[in-house]
Amino acid sequence: MNTILVAESGDDWLGTFEGVDTIDPRDYLAVCDPTLRRGTRIYNLSRSYGYQSIGYYVSLLAEARGHRPIPDVSTIQDLQGSAAVRLIPQPLEELIQSSLKSLGGNEFVLSVYFGENLAKKYDKLAKELCGLFQAPLLRFHFKRGSKWRLRSASAVALKAVPDPHREFVAAAAAKYFARGNTNRPKRRAMRYDMAILHNPEEGDLAPSDEAALKKLVKSAAAEGIAAELITRQDAGRLLEFDALFIRETTAVNHHTYRLARRAEAAGMVVLDDPLSILRCTNKAYLAELLYRAKVPTPTTWIVHRRNAEQIASEVSFPIVLKRPDSAFSQGVVKAADKAELKSRLAEFFEDSELVIAQQYMRTDFDWRIGILDGRAIFACKYHMARGHWQIAKHSADSATKPRFGKCETLPVETAPRKAVAMALKAANLIGSGIYGVDVKELDGQFYVIEVNDNPNMDSGIEDAILREELYRRIMESFVRRIESNKLER
Repeated sequence: MNTILVAESGDDWLGTFEGVDTIDPRDYLAVCDPTLRRGTRIYNLSRSYGYQSIGYYVSLLAEARGHRPIPDVSTIQDLQGSAAVRLIPQPLEELIQSSLKSLGGNEFVLSVYFGENLAKKYDKLAKELCGLFQAPLLRFHFKRGSKWRLRSASAVALKAVPDPHREFVAAAAAKYFARGNTNRPKRRAMRYDMAILHNPEEGDLAPSDEAALKKLVKSAAAEGIAAELITRQDAGRLLEFDALFIRETTAVNHHTYRLARRAEAAGMVVLDDPLSILRCTNKAYLAELLYRAKVPTPTTWIVHRRNAEQIASEVSFPIVLKRPDSAFSQGVVKAADKAELKSRLAEFFEDSELVIAQQYMRTDFDWRIGILDGRAIFACKYHMARGHWQIAKHSADSATKPRFGKCETLPVETAPRKAVAMALKAANLIGSGIYGVDVKELDGQFYVIEVNDNPNMDSGIEDAILREELYRRIMESFVRRIESNKLER
């Protein structure tokens, strides 16, 4: 992918970088260079980003030309006035408090240059802020009242960088642009760049284990994709890539959803796409969607405070209760009687206005059918954890690892045809991404439990039949999507 630095000719103190061309903003606006292919990264360091300024138009026309401006127009708007303050998520609020708690004064200015700050102790905060507001040079103003609050944020022009900071900024820029050259595989020219988002701290609950991640990177290279494993700390580099593959457990009120939104808005190919995350991670939505489409499911009730007593008199026990955003069997409980139902509902209502109640079906295993591009790519039996009614048994002690039941993987052709057909129908209601559909089999009948975005793909389990072919199919899908995306833009 080409990389262009747009900066005033008088702002040449930053230096030059291998693989990066520098152009004056007026020259960029005047002529659309035909050698700049779609997806070219445009690092906009113009002297002003105000509405209808030169910098504003560099980013605006870059988007129109199919280039990828950093910052893009959405970020420029977010950095105007107090808009940025409203975008700070709760985990970042907590990081702000912990990072600034030792400061003696009541005001603080944090400068973030290519994702770095002069003081190493603010590295984590700098990277998180850069991931949220993706611009090369940023400045954040904090003020302390009862606690530290972000008061304003702005993109910084090269001219506005203080003289004592310039040597550091030039070094940070050199490191930033060199990273793009050193991290890519050198064995052959790659057509596209992919970020694979993962979280090493998830451990056994991660959607893909370390071996599977390595296989994904290897299969990507075979398809001409330079894939790189990134974490949320690398969010500031997101727009360097053509595609984002999320291999971290997703949630709506979470950085995975925000990064998916940011990548999609920038014209990148994203799996899981933000709409799939939104739909799959909320069981209230899924329950309504499957009911309207007449997809067989266990009898399901959407419970709220007003109908809780009525439903308690209708259900048969035991009954399964689920938080709308539960995952990996967490936030899913079984109520044995009315008293336990009332107690559990009161607990769940503290966090959510709605709770899912579902008929309990005792089975020894659940089918998990993997779907990609409207095709089944794997079929697994996820057995219940020993002595438990779910596939994962979590301990009350958070430090203790969960226990899982055994897994069996079968060729898709040998899985029950009704289960596969039902899984395909359910997944198609969500979108065209990659999904794992859970299906129960009871007395010869099949029932969809839920559709999962971001399905598990672990080495030796989901890939037990197709092996490397499973990962190749995924990367082939990415190539088709990237190429289609570039034709449309």
